[in-house]
Amino acid sequence: MLESLDAFLLEAEQLKARGRPDEALALYGRAVQRYPGSGIALHNLAALLGDLGRHAESAQIASRALRTGLDAPETWLVLARAEQGRGQVDAARRAYREVLRRQPNTLAAQFEAAQLTWMTTGDRQQALAGLEAALSQRGADPLLSMVKAQALEFMGDAEAALRALQSQTAHQHCPSAVLAYAAHLSAELGRGQDALDFAARGVDNAPKEPGALEALARARLVVGDAPGAARILEPLLRQSPRNQHLLAMLAVAWRMTGDPRYRDLYDYERFVRAQPLAVPPGWESLPAYVSSLAAELKAAHPFRTHPFGHSLRQGSQLPDVLRRTSPALAAFPQSITGPLETYLSQIGQGPGPLCSRNSGRVALVGSWSIWLRPGGYHVDHVHQDGWISSACYIELPGAVIAGGREGWLRFGRPGLALREALPAEHWVRPEPGWVVLFPSYMWHGTEPFSGADPRLTIAFDIAPA
Repeated sequence: MLESLDAFLLEAEQLKARGRPDEALALYGRAVQRYPGSGIALHNLAALLGDLGRHAESAQIASRALRTGLDAPETWLVLARAEQGRGQVDAARRAYREVLRRQPNTLAAQFEAAQLTWMTTGDRQQALAGLEAALSQRGADPLLSMVKAQALEFMGDAEAALRALQSQTAHQHCPSAVLAYAAHLSAELGRGQDALDFAARGVDNAPKEPGALEALARARLVVGDAPGAARILEPLLRQSPRNQHLLAMLAVAWRMTGDPRYRDLYDYERFVRAQPLAVPPGWESLPAYVSSLAAELKAAHPFRTHPFGHSLRQGSQLPDVLRRTSPALAAFPQSITGPLETYLSQIGQGPGPLCSRNSGRVALVGSWSIWLRPGGYHVDHVHQDGWISSACYIELPGAVIAGGREGWLRFGRPGLALREALPAEHWVRPEPGWVVLFPSYMWHGTEPFSGADPRLTIAFDIAPA
């Protein structure tokens, strides 16, 4: 029987590490009941509630932790994330300020605070102000320059992002993660040899670091050395067989060399499927249900522009959308149960990274909504945390419906700045109320669209249960 707080927390951490978060949550709850005045117990409960997307509860428990006298920047960070997750932007901004007042070198808080300002204002100067102030202080963490570079890249200025890393990359013992990022930025700017040089330095500094080796493989693809990239990627993938980015890059290498294994992975006819949502109880038709979804999503989207580190451009993203309790969103899991079951039956079981994991049962690992403005699009990308990914269309502009390929979902064009671009190979025309399911390792993006109307979608990733 557990007695001490440390014993409760240790067992809960072990449950989390074994992929059993619900049991860990119950244990944290018992710890709070046993030690109601413990800020540490409350902090751990709030943090896991936030990880599970239960942001309102997380904010309440984090606030209780702070009222016990616990004044750690980590607890303020839990509160900031919870407030942002439940759409309380001003409260989130205040909590991030408290984190950074206590510990300006908290990299995650600097990144997230800059991102929040960017998403709510679209103003580059405002978003970077806190980072600039922290970098100017004596004792500033050198890795703050990488946070600044990441912000600048997603504000659309890769050149300035690379300049922000110069103080780091000039040093012989520059961290491999910084060199990997400098390689990525160089490739995006069309400087393939620079990308290769940065990545090679990263491997020299950390020969066994998977991130450094992945960066070198990516740089080799960029300069056209597909066999060299494959020689790195194949052993990395054996070590991490569920790494979707590694698999996507290896697919590019196979496509560039004409390896027939590419077509086994990118079998569009078999693995990309579009189906209508089922109409859940309470709605008379699919158009009526989709109309309710659109109204709830529009009311919930709080941001003006895109977050850092994601694929969308010229639009906003609402995270954890399927954890919301408004009627239409709460019914969404029912509406996709049938399409998911049909998809799993159609792809079947067998060899390969998709079919070999098909147990017939799935678990949600992430969900979000995208509201693209006219001219908006998704850059080509893959979903690292998923096994099967999706795009569900809620409201579409006239340009998407009219013809051509404006706003269509495309597949097969790698999100890499290759010396010789590989074109998209497959497209799906969006339809309101339809969901497209596909492997998370498949490169996909969207075609830009014109006109005056936005494009509203829900997306989710699932993994085998």
